[in-house]
Amino acid sequence: MASLRILCDLYLPDGPRYIWDGSGGPFVDADGNIYRPAQFTEDALQSIEAAINGEAFTLTLSLIGIDTAAGDEIWEYDDDVGVVGSEFVLKLQELDDFDQPVGEPEIKFTGTIDNLDATDQAQDEASTSTVTIDIVNSFTLRTTTSGSVLSDVDQRARSAILNPSAPPDRFCERVPGLRDKTVAWPSW
Repeated sequence: MASLRILCDLYLPDGPRYIWDGSGGPFVDADGNIYRPAQFTEDALQSIEAAINGEAFTLTLSLIGIDTAAGDEIWEYDDDVGVVGSEFVLKLQELDDFDQPVGEPEIKFTGTIDNLDATDQAQDEASTSTVTIDIVNSFTLRTTTSGSVLSDVDQRARSAILNPSAPPDRFCERVPGLRDKTVAWPSW
């Protein structure tokens, strides 16, 4: 029976990292990239589904069950090199009955890493780490870090940078005009 695999490409400053959602051994795609297994939380899978359906512009992934040494290594790497601003690509890969890739993976979400947080949890005799990564895409640029909405001038400037071939963004000047409009519902 054919299945799907979630593949994540992280393009960090010192080279790409590849992970897939699941447990077991590494997964090698058609291009020869080796994906390490990682377990996403149920919330992360729901975030992925929302991002794929176009409902979310911020994707939060939590990797669980990582050994403490690997979690510490991720934390130190972020502290030394910094991962914020690195490119992130989420893809779906169709697999055949033998778990071999069928065709090219389909890109479902692209963005940049906005934040990384690593926490340790002690369980019985061992401790594990949870790494949470926040990924944002270009729609996030419509708000500022304080959560306030961009001014008309700021919106036009950012729109011109994000999509230089598009006509000037007139969103901010059109919205106030909607205040005087009346919506008439049809009576059938």
